[in-house]
Amino acid sequence: MAVRAVAVGFLVCSFAAAQGAAAAGPAREFDIVVYGGTSGGVAAAVQASRMSRSVVLVEPGQHWGGLTAGGLGATDIGHKAAIGGVSREFYRRLGAHYAQRDAWPFQDPATYRGGRSVAAEPEMWTFEPHVAEQIFREMLREARVVVISGERLDLKRGVRVESGRIVEIVMESGAAFRGKVFIDAGYEGDLMAGAGVKYHVGREANAAYQETLNGVQLGSKAHQFKVPVDPYRVAGDPASGLLSGIHDGGPGEQGAGDHRVQAYNFRMCLTDLPENRLAFPKPPGYDPARYELLLRYIQAGVWDALGSNLPMPNRKTDTNNNGGFSTDNIGMNYDYPDGDYATRERIVREHIVYQQGLMWFLANDPRVPEKVRQEVNRWGLCRDEFTDAAGWSHQLYIREARRMISEYVMTQHNCQGRTTAADSVGLAAYGMDSHNTQRYVQAGRVVNEGDVQVHGFTPYPIAYRSIVPREAECSNLIVPVCLSATHIAYGSIRMEPVFMVLGQSAATAASQAIAQNVPVQRIDLAQLQQQLRADKQILEWTGPAANAGRDPRKLPGLVVDDAAAELAGDWISSRSIAGYVGERYLHDGNAHKGELRARFNFTVARPGRYEVRLAYTPNANRAARVPVVVVDAAGDHGLVVNQQRPAPLDGFFSLGEFRFEKQGTVTMTNAGTEGHVIIDAVQVMPLDR
Repeated sequence: MAVRAVAVGFLVCSFAAAQGAAAAGPAREFDIVVYGGTSGGVAAAVQASRMSRSVVLVEPGQHWGGLTAGGLGATDIGHKAAIGGVSREFYRRLGAHYAQRDAWPFQDPATYRGGRSVAAEPEMWTFEPHVAEQIFREMLREARVVVISGERLDLKRGVRVESGRIVEIVMESGAAFRGKVFIDAGYEGDLMAGAGVKYHVGREANAAYQETLNGVQLGSKAHQFKVPVDPYRVAGDPASGLLSGIHDGGPGEQGAGDHRVQAYNFRMCLTDLPENRLAFPKPPGYDPARYELLLRYIQAGVWDALGSNLPMPNRKTDTNNNGGFSTDNIGMNYDYPDGDYATRERIVREHIVYQQGLMWFLANDPRVPEKVRQEVNRWGLCRDEFTDAAGWSHQLYIREARRMISEYVMTQHNCQGRTTAADSVGLAAYGMDSHNTQRYVQAGRVVNEGDVQVHGFTPYPIAYRSIVPREAECSNLIVPVCLSATHIAYGSIRMEPVFMVLGQSAATAASQAIAQNVPVQRIDLAQLQQQLRADKQILEWTGPAANAGRDPRKLPGLVVDDAAAELAGDWISSRSIAGYVGERYLHDGNAHKGELRARFNFTVARPGRYEVRLAYTPNANRAARVPVVVVDAAGDHGLVVNQQRPAPLDGFFSLGEFRFEKQGTVTMTNAGTEGHVIIDAVQVMPLDR
């Protein structure tokens, strides 16, 4: 099946006037020009029009809503209460749509549960792609936004800047648009780059912003090969060369920056309903050798490639990457962010061939176990989705491309609450999420690298300064999608509801810059925030802390929390797994082995015998042999704790009985460990009554 991944030519649809064709000639003038019809672009255009500004929304393709209308129907939220304004309005409109019985032609709504955990809530958080695009179109039409599709920015000469301001953008067709303020809402950041704004591609080194989860991340267990798989074309023979999808060479040093970009894929909308199901197509250029690694993995006993097949309304799914080998086309997108259109089209086509070929292989190759083929063939593409491409999404999941470098860079410290932006224009609420960036060979087996999944922190503010460039670079541009953030912070912010939040905030700021006749960097922040709150944006979190911990003051005995411990090395704060003591617990990220130490000091009320207990949140990814040293009146006592096992004493594990005259210490290190070492609290219980 031939699929046109990037639209060619152009089509104009004006919801404010009669439809017409964009053409070369005098530039059309607007107050605000929005480039990129992503969900963030739609929200920006709608908000700009509602603020009585003339606005045009220019989209290179033929569809509206980006990934939200491109297959990502399982909304990544983090915390629903953090979503306000136009973004929540969109999900509420979805709720109104699915509240109607005729919205369910293929399913009784009573049998659908999906992500709608509270039956009475007016929003719908899981949905079909065509319904999402329909609602985006309705919002644009009601706001009377001028929308233009099929127009691509001229990447070489298309952004005309005078005296630090964009005056005009020109399309490949010659069509031109002038504006007072421009909003780059594309996933790629082409308008930003064309204006000469500084940006970054790839992963920063941890040292750049004193982070711990950026750069190369060795030792991750998520989306990893669960069993050893031979990487060579002829098993056991390195001279035969590597299997497809594995790169030659090492991964780099832990925490080092590199050019690598987290993997892209297509979010597939599948169905198991025969009357609406299309068989998986065999793409031109299909090569079964690309899936030899997956075949070996399945033959080794692991079948989890379609493990993320989330139910959507009307017997459909949102299917995402899962496991060691799945729909993510790892390592094949590095040239995309800075690529010209020909380069990007080649990469998009390559991803289509890879992913369609993956599904064809799993459904048809006789070497695939029959049970797997039967399971895969239960599913197919949907006849009523993406009808212009036979069921295949028009939107590649560009998880990350360019990221602006502005006066304020959002970092891991913002995500985990160590730094708070005062100039909030919205909240992020999802965990720090990076997909794998590379696949290599280590000790004769295949290893993925780059996956990071750190969740459990409270929603946090996104700085206005992170969506505007430095004034000296451009004074009338706002960038709500390719905003200023490090790789790992962007992995938390890059969720579709947040793009809509930031799109609305960007349009509000643009309107105020026009009204105040100032650069976007100099608008009145208090006035901006006042307007955003009036329009139901959520700018600060007033709800409970995520996974609130246990108050150490209410626990029996003498409890020393990690907040009072003496720490050496860069421990990572987390609230991902409930049951911890205090505001958080710490872990080593399964890295920096032998470099991290924590010492708990305490003073007992009177000499005597005491039981010493250690608090930790158990999990399969924990270290099984954590070295612990207890110092009592008799000296040092070396112990080993298996943190994979439950802590049976109300979240504590007994280290044994010890005698203290006055002072005591418990010291933990990560030396010689494999897995995450957890630091939480020490409890000292008197035994002499």
